[in-house]
Order: sequence, then C-alpha cells, then structure tokens
Amino acid sequence: MTAATPVALLTDKYELTMLSAALRDGTASRLTTFEVFARRLPDGRRYGVLAGTGRFLESVADFVFGEGALAAVADFLDPPTLDYLAGFRFGGDIDGYAEGELYFPGSPVLSITGTFAECVVLETLALSILNHDTAVASAAARMVSAAAGRPVIEMGSRRTHEQAAVSAARAAYLAGFEGTSNLEASHRYGIPAIGTSAHAFTMLHTTAGDSTTDDWERAAFGAQVAALGEGTTLLVDTYDVRSGVANAIAVAGPRLGAVRIDSGDLGVLARQVRAQLDDLGARDTGIVVSGDLDEYAIAGLRAEPVDTYGVGTSVVTGSGAPTAGMVYKLVEVDGLPVRKRSSHKQSHGGRKAALRLARPSGTVTEELVYRVGAPPETGTGARELTRPLMRSGELLTRPDLQAARERVAAGLAGLPWEGLALSRGEPAIPTRLVPAR
Repeated sequence: MTAATPVALLTDKYELTMLSAALRDGTASRLTTFEVFARRLPDGRRYGVLAGTGRFLESVADFVFGEGALAAVADFLDPPTLDYLAGFRFGGDIDGYAEGELYFPGSPVLSITGTFAECVVLETLALSILNHDTAVASAAARMVSAAAGRPVIEMGSRRTHEQAAVSAARAAYLAGFEGTSNLEASHRYGIPAIGTSAHAFTMLHTTAGDSTTDDWERAAFGAQVAALGEGTTLLVDTYDVRSGVANAIAVAGPRLGAVRIDSGDLGVLARQVRAQLDDLGARDTGIVVSGDLDEYAIAGLRAEPVDTYGVGTSVVTGSGAPTAGMVYKLVEVDGLPVRKRSSHKQSHGGRKAALRLARPSGTVTEELVYRVGAPPETGTGARELTRPLMRSGELLTRPDLQAARERVAAGLAGLPWEGLALSRGEPAIPTRLVPAR
C-alpha cells in the first residue's frame, strides 16, 4: 500500500453498495457478528499458521474515509451513505486467536462484532491481509520444520509485488525465519536484515588482457571483505565452485563467515565444499545454499552439511498455496444465529470461540469450537484460544512479533509427530463443533 492509497479504498465495491441499501432500509444498525475461518486447509497441508492479525487490527484504526476516499466513491453512492462514511470509524469488538496460533478447518480465527454497517465494510481488508499473510506463514513454518533447527532466510522480494514483499517478510519471520533481505520489512518491523552480494558484483570485476576468472573473483571477494569484513558470506558459484571456494579462503582467510552456493546439485556441492573448506582449515566457515528451495528441497538436504537456507519464490507465494482460503461470514444477527446453507459452502451459526485439548505431555489432541457463553466441560488440559483483541474500536494489545514467533514454535512442538509430515494426510488434529446446550 502506498501512502497515497487510503486504507478504506482497499475494499470491494459491493461492500459499499450493501451498506447503502442497508442504510436505506434501516438494517444497517442491526448488531451482527462476522466470523473469519477456513473451511479446509490447502491441499496436502496438515495445519496452518495464523498471520496478519496484527496488521489487520492496526489497519482497522486507519479505515476512515477522508476527502480523497469519499471523492473516489461519490459517483455510485447516495448522499446519506457518503455522510455516513464521512464520519465512519469502527467502534465494535474483535475477538480471535492470537497471531502465530496454529489453526485447522473450521477454526474461528477472528470474529468481528458491531453494527452491520461497521462490519460489512471490513470484509475485504480482513481477508486480503489474513489470506496472504497466513499463506506465507504456513508455508514458512513447514520450511522451518524441514530445516530441523538450521536457519532459514527470506529473500523473495524480487518475486512478488513490492508491498506484498514487506508483509511476506513479516509473515515468514513470524513463522520462524531468521531474517529477510527486504530493507523496508527490517525498518518497519525490526526484522534482521541479511544480504551480501550477487553474481553481478563478481562479474563487475571482469578485466581485459591476460587476467583469468580467478583474478576477477579474487578482486571481487577482496573488495567485499574490505567493505564488510571477514565474517561476510562470499558467493562462490559464479564461475567454478571449487575454484570459488579456494579463492574465497585465499582472500578472506580461514575465518571467513560463510560461502553461498546458488545453483547446481546443492547436496553434492555442499558435501564437496565442506570437505574443501575443512582441508583449507576453514572448519568454522558456514555453507549457505539458495536457488528455488521449498520445504521439500530443504527436507531433501537435511542430511547434507548445509548451515543456512535462503528461500525466495516459494515462501512469498505460499509454496503452491498462495491463499489460505479464509472466508468472512455473517453468523449472528441481533443475538440470533444465522448460517449459510448452500451446498459445499455451509457455515455454522452463532458467535463462537474455541479451545484446544492436550495430553499431559503437551501434545494437542483436539480443538473444540463452541457458542460464546456455553463453554464445554473439558477438565484439565484445555487451553482457550479465543481472546479479546479490540473493544469499542480500541486495540487492547499491540502486535508482538517476538511473542508470535514463540507461539508458532510452541504450536509446532505440540503437534503429533505425524502432523509435521510433508506428505499428504488429514489435519493434524480434528476440529469439533460442540452443540449448544
């Protein structure tokens, strides 16, 4: 989103036409609850990671219609609707899962309560943020699990929209990535920024005459080490990997931070490079691999001497699942449950909350969804998932990325072992709707 784009215009036209009709017939003031949930997980996934809640809550405060936004919608809205929008500010309540919680089919991750007029205009904003960020975070969490404790870096800015790149970096970091190449994400969210050089920098040092690729590479490496120190990471596959490693250690010495391999058979090359580094006395020099990695490729490299993974396209595009499939459905009107009954798109009526059951060991077993005000009797081992996030339009807590990262890690640690598998299967735990008493 650019500074020139009002948040209120990040919406669909039909939300404002519904608002106009509801203001005309008097239903705009009815008390409603809308619920955000996913009917199913993306194909092959066994869990999802909720992300974007913090960005959405902060955006709600900015969802106002200034002169520019009003001018943009004046051609299709009547004066009473424009008057309403001119004074609009969300004054309702929002409840939901904390950012970083795992979710499953039917999990009521967010509920928005207020007048119909207040809630209907937030649909697109909620879904566009949650669907994107959750898709990225869910993919990133699978990559973190596949890496088995080794760092993963987000470097996908050049493979997505320039603004989506910022939120993708945030979502990946939330899910456990160590840092990002994106400077705006680092500036805005405090995410560690990571990056050194590309092949172009090495090729820049090409000269005419009797010089060789070894000469060019050593000149480039020397310039980088002089600027960034011996702890930097040198890209060694511009010409020949073996020569690149030799040149890197010749220039930087055995305390070089790391070498990066960005092409070829990464597993074979990592083994060869590790042996070469050890022979050169650079036993503490790490190996970073990148180049079209996803969770499956990372898992395939688990047995190889790789220290860090750099991931680009696959994480910022959700690794094959670019949307989380979240929907925004009306579930309650003036305290009465309502639900959609159409085939394959059913919803369950009533404002809901959820809790998760676990064994004494901490392994989760089931998620229970229930009507607000009618919690089920569960005994010990139950943890409430739904919490108040906003009251009367005021944020109750500020987004906390570090807490969200810890939440993701704890959630993954609590899954049954089969829930972490990358193979196809059922959701890691069942989600059960408890009938209202």
